Amino acid sequence: MKVWVDCTAAAHPVVLRPIINELEAQGHEVFITARDNGETFGNLDRLGMPFVKVSKHGGATRRGKVLALAVRSTRLLPIVWKQQPQLVIAHGSVDAAVVSSICRFPLVQMQDYEFATWQRKIAFKKARRVLVPDSIPVERLARIGAGPEKLEQFPGLKEDYFLAGFEPDPAVLGELGVDREKVLVVMRPPPVESEYHAPNEIYEATLQRLAGADGVQVVVVPRTSKQRQAARAIGATNLIVTEQAIDGQSLVAHADLVISAGGTMNREAVALGTPVFTTFTGDMGGVDEQLIKEDRLQVLTDPTSLPLHKRTSPVGVLHPRDPKLLVKAALAAT
Repeated sequence: MKVWVDCTAAAHPVVLRPIINELEAQGHEVFITARDNGETFGNLDRLGMPFVKVSKHGGATRRGKVLALAVRSTRLLPIVWKQQPQLVIAHGSVDAAVVSSICRFPLVQMQDYEFATWQRKIAFKKARRVLVPDSIPVERLARIGAGPEKLEQFPGLKEDYFLAGFEPDPAVLGELGVDREKVLVVMRPPPVESEYHAPNEIYEATLQRLAGADGVQVVVVPRTSKQRQAARAIGATNLIVTEQAIDGQSLVAHADLVISAGGTMNREAVALGTPVFTTFTGDMGGVDEQLIKEDRLQVLTDPTSLPLHKRTSPVGVLHPRDPKLLVKAALAAT
């Protein structure tokens, strides 16, 4: 069977790689397309995943997103039609939903956040199967097009699956020039170009609080060039701002503390047992609600209250799960 996988965000190569590997191990042929968005291309290159570059992100405005959807879907059509896949897999790609619908290819969408409404409605409506964590309330999913007839819930976090078998590599610390004697804090800025972004003053206040703090090393992993420039402009000697795609999972695994305004890095930290605070200001999704309830994820409201000390917990994946479960669910859509 030929399978098309579309990667439209920086986390997608990492999230989908175990699924791709298992599909190929079972004898299926996989081809990958990708959108220029943050570290998406860089992560694919870093992980050795061949792909076809197709268009770029449309920016923060609704108009820009709609225009980019039209342009990219049009460019994808001849590429994908030539390949004639029997299955399409994506993690929320609206472009894959449009192309799959036109070509009548069976589509499987993975997702673990339910509040990017118009994007989710398109992606879920066109999908034959929707794979989501079982911590998301089903009524929320039904409202955006993932009714019980197409819903496939899986236990745990998606990070439990894509981190299964993961061995953290400390080399990333040397590559970045991290002082391992200091408290290592990893920070991820807000997803400013996403549909669900909301103003986020707490992230900026936290970065200012940690800049120049004694005994603390901060690694900022920006999403955009503007965020990179803003972090650099602070000029604090204890700030390291990443310039390209890095082994983010190993960095998180070896960190003493993670502070992120997004989703995947927070949940990677949870899966890896790294203390983590969220500064996310949008509608809190069901997955994070459950993690907060279980005290595995904390909401940061006061940057001065951060516990700045070296971690004592071991480094590694806490609850790895077999990605074959996700592959089986996806193949059931054919």
